[in-house]
Amino acid sequence: MKVLVLNFLIILLIPIYGCAQNVTKANDKNLNLDFENIQNGYPTGWTEFGEGDYKVYIDSSQAKMGKNSVVMESTEGNNVFKALEFKVPNNYEGKSILLKGSIKTEDVKDGYAGLWMRIDPQIAFDNMGKRGVKGTTDWQDFEIQLPLKPEKTQNIVFGGLLVGKGKMWLDNLQISIDGKILGKDEIDIYERELFPADKDKEFDNGSNITFPKMTDESVSNLELLGRIWGFMKYHHPEIAKGNYNWDYELFRALPQFLNAKNNQGRDQVIKTWIEKYGKIPTCTNCKPSPESAVLKPDLSWIQNSNLSSEVKVLLNDIYNNRNQNENYYIKLHPNVSNPDFTNEKAYSNMPYPDAGFRLLALYKYWNMMNYFNPNKHLTEKDWDKVLKEYIPGFLNAKNELEYELMALQIIADVKDTHANLWSGGDKIQELRGKNFAPFKAEFIEDKLVVVDYYNPEYADQTKLKVGDYITHINGKKVKSIVDSLERYYPSSNSSAMLRDISADILRSTDSSMKLKYVSGRKNHEHEIPLFDRGKLKMYYMYKVNNDEKSYKIMDGNIGYITLANIKNEDFIMIKKTLKDTKGIIIDIRNYPSSFAPFALGSFFMSKPTTFVKFTFANPKNPGEFTFSNPVSIQHDPMYYKGKLVVLVNEKSQSQAEYTAMAFKSVNNSKIVGSTTAGADGNVSEIFLPGGLRTWISGIGIYYPDGTETQRIGIIPDVIVKPTIEGIKANRDEVLEKAVELINN
Repeated sequence: MKVLVLNFLIILLIPIYGCAQNVTKANDKNLNLDFENIQNGYPTGWTEFGEGDYKVYIDSSQAKMGKNSVVMESTEGNNVFKALEFKVPNNYEGKSILLKGSIKTEDVKDGYAGLWMRIDPQIAFDNMGKRGVKGTTDWQDFEIQLPLKPEKTQNIVFGGLLVGKGKMWLDNLQISIDGKILGKDEIDIYERELFPADKDKEFDNGSNITFPKMTDESVSNLELLGRIWGFMKYHHPEIAKGNYNWDYELFRALPQFLNAKNNQGRDQVIKTWIEKYGKIPTCTNCKPSPESAVLKPDLSWIQNSNLSSEVKVLLNDIYNNRNQNENYYIKLHPNVSNPDFTNEKAYSNMPYPDAGFRLLALYKYWNMMNYFNPNKHLTEKDWDKVLKEYIPGFLNAKNELEYELMALQIIADVKDTHANLWSGGDKIQELRGKNFAPFKAEFIEDKLVVVDYYNPEYADQTKLKVGDYITHINGKKVKSIVDSLERYYPSSNSSAMLRDISADILRSTDSSMKLKYVSGRKNHEHEIPLFDRGKLKMYYMYKVNNDEKSYKIMDGNIGYITLANIKNEDFIMIKKTLKDTKGIIIDIRNYPSSFAPFALGSFFMSKPTTFVKFTFANPKNPGEFTFSNPVSIQHDPMYYKGKLVVLVNEKSQSQAEYTAMAFKSVNNSKIVGSTTAGADGNVSEIFLPGGLRTWISGIGIYYPDGTETQRIGIIPDVIVKPTIEGIKANRDEVLEKAVELINN
C-alpha cells in the first residue's frame, strides 16, 4: 500500500522549460496555511486527492494555533489514502525548502499520518513513509526539508497525508526558503527566460497530420525520416541552442514528406528541411571517438540508405561539424553523469495522442535509446531494425489502450528492468484490474507458489495454504499465461520478469478467480474471492519492519544486517555491536533504505579496493560511451576480520546490486542466493506524448576488469534458491546456508 501511495504522489507529467533566469521579489500573503479561511466548510486554496473512502472537514474544537484545524478521517469501506494538497504560488530562488506542520492522530492503523512535499518534475519528494505517525497521539510538530533546483522546478506542492484507517488533524503549516518564511518575508522568485522552442505553441492541441495507407515503401521512408529527425536533434548546433521546437518542426515537415511522389521528391523535401536551419560553422574541436571507447557512433545508415548523394553530404557535414556546446534536449546529470533528457514535453493533455504525436513518441524513444542508452548493445533485437518494426503499430493504435501497449512493448525490447511504464499507463492498469488475491504468490522451482497471506483472515475463503502451487488460472495453464504476458513486462532477465508477473497474475477486474492448484500432492479446484487492493495489507516484493533494528546478533555469535530499513545512524552502531562476531550476514534481498557501499563497505576492507567502473555518454558525440576510472572503497584501520556473507536474489535491483558489488570485492566474502535483477546504474527519466513516463539505466555498470553486470546481474558464489518444502516449513534456506558457511 505504501508503494501505491508513493506512486500516486510522484506521478509527474510536467515538462521542463528553459534555463536562463530573471529574479524578482515576492511577498506572498494570505496563503491559508493555518486553515483560518473557510468557504463552504472547506479551507480555501486547498485541494484533495487519493483513493478510498474518507471525509475532509474543518474542526473548530481542536487546533494547535488559531481557531481551526483540518481533519482527514477514514469512513466505512475501502481505505487506501487521502491527501490534502497546496500548490506553492511561485518558483523560488534558494538552496532548500522547509515544510513544518503540526499533527494530531486518533487510532491510525494499517498506515500512518504525515506531511508530504514534492518538487516536480521528479526533483525531490518526501511523504514521511518511514517515520509517519501511528496510533493515537497529541499534537506534535514535524518537518520535511528538500533541496531546491529552481532552474528545473515547475511545481512545488505539499500538504498532509493519511494512509490507511483512522483520523488525523493538521494545523499550523509553514513553508520557508533558506530560513525566509513564505507569506512573511520577501523571497526571490526564480523566473525562466523562455527559449524560442518554448514559445512555439502551434501544435499544442494536435499535429493535424493525416497519414496515407501504409505500404512497405512508405514505412521505410518514415523510418528514414525518424533517423534524420533524431540525428539532427542531437547534432545540429542551431537545434541544440533551443531555437526550434523540434517536435513541432517534425509536424511542419511531415505533410510535404508524405506527399512526395518518389525518392527524388522525398530527398528534395529533406534537403530543403535541412537547409532551413542554416549553414553550420566549421567545428574546430570535434573529435573522433577514442579507440578505447566501449561504444562508438554508428552512422553507417547514412551511407547505406537510398538517399541522394547531396543529402548524404549534408548529413555528414552536420556530423563533422556537430554541436559542441550545451544541448537544449540532452545534458548529463551534474552529479552522476547519466543522461538528462531535458525539455521533453509529456503532452499529458492528450492521453490518446493523434497519429502525428504517436509517431513523434516512437521517434523520440528510439533515438534516445539509439544515442544515449549505455546498454543498447545488450538488447536481444537489433535496435537498427526496431524503428521500422514499430511504425505501423504506433500509427494504427486505435485507442489509448493500444497506444499504451505499443509503448510498453518497445520499452520491453530495451531489456532493462528499470525501463517500465511508470506512469501514464492508465488503461493498462484498468485492463489488469484492481482486485487481487489476498495472498502473495511467487515462482518457486518453476511453479507459482503461495508464499504468504496479505490478510490471513481470508485464508478460509480462499482455501489455499502457504506452499500450495497454482497450475491453472481461469482454465488457462500458468505457463501459457506467463508466455502471453512476457512482452508486456520490461525486464533485464527472466528472474526479474517472473518476479513482476507474479505480482499481477492473480489480479483481475472480476471479483473472483477460478484456480486449479496442488495441495498435499493432490489436485484441487476452487473459485477464490478477489479483493480491492485498498482492503488488503499488500506489499510488493518484500516486507519491511521499521519497528525493528536493522542489525542483531544471531545464535552462534553471528551478526545479521538487513538493508531494508537501515539508517545512516545505524552504521556506527553496527561496527561497535558486531565487531567481535564470528561472521556477518548482510541481507540485500531488498532495496537499501540508506546508501551503504562506502559508509559500511569500508568496515570490511583491509585496504583500499576498487569494485566498479562506469560508462558515460558523450553528448558532444552522441552514441559514444567511454569508461570512467574504477571507483574504490577506502579501508577502516579497525576493519572487520571475520567472514562476510551477502544474500541476494531477484528482488535485489539497482542500488541493491551496486551495494552487492561493493561487498563482493571484500576478500573474505561470499555472495549467496540467486541472480539479481540485472538493472544497475542511476536511472534517466523519459517523458513521451500522452503523459507516459519511463526510465532507463543511464550509465553502464562494470566490474573493474570490464565484466558487464547489466542483464547478467550479480552472480552468487553459492547458488541457493527457496524450495516449496522450505516455504511450507517457513524456512529461510538462503539464510540457513549463510549461517552454515560461517560456521564451517
